Amino acid sequence: MKLDATDRAILNRMQDDLPLSTHPYAGIAAELGTSENDLLRRLSRLKEERIITRFGPFFDAAAMGGAFCLCAMAVPAEKFETVLTKVNAHPEVAHNYERTHRLNMWFVLATETPEGIGATADAIERETGIEVLRFPKLQEFFIGFRVAA
Repeated sequence: MKLDATDRAILNRMQDDLPLSTHPYAGIAAELGTSENDLLRRLSRLKEERIITRFGPFFDAAAMGGAFCLCAMAVPAEKFETVLTKVNAHPEVAHNYERTHRLNMWFVLATETPEGIGATADAIERETGIEVLRFPKLQEFFIGFRVAA
């Protein structure tokens, strides 16, 4: 699927802060010279076509009393999709990605309490039969990650 100029403008704009208003999408649509309905329709299509896989805020779980933890698993190739589905079924999984390495599945857990990290990782281990290696955050770095569409 090809992205047109409006799709690209929407993707680039949606990586910035949303307006704090009762109709944030209308405000963004106005900035981009389109309608709120067109913006929402395009976002739905981009998600359906898996051009975007997730749209939502990032919260600082630690600042709210929770925790983050980078996790890794060594998943046999023939089980990867099955394990991926089980891992991603947990709402605490912020994102998940595959690497070409012995530890081929990496994901971030974000939980409401520090104890939630262990509970969720333990549950994933029980469900998959595969050890979840945990790499807790020692120091935070803000990288300002953006992808230009």
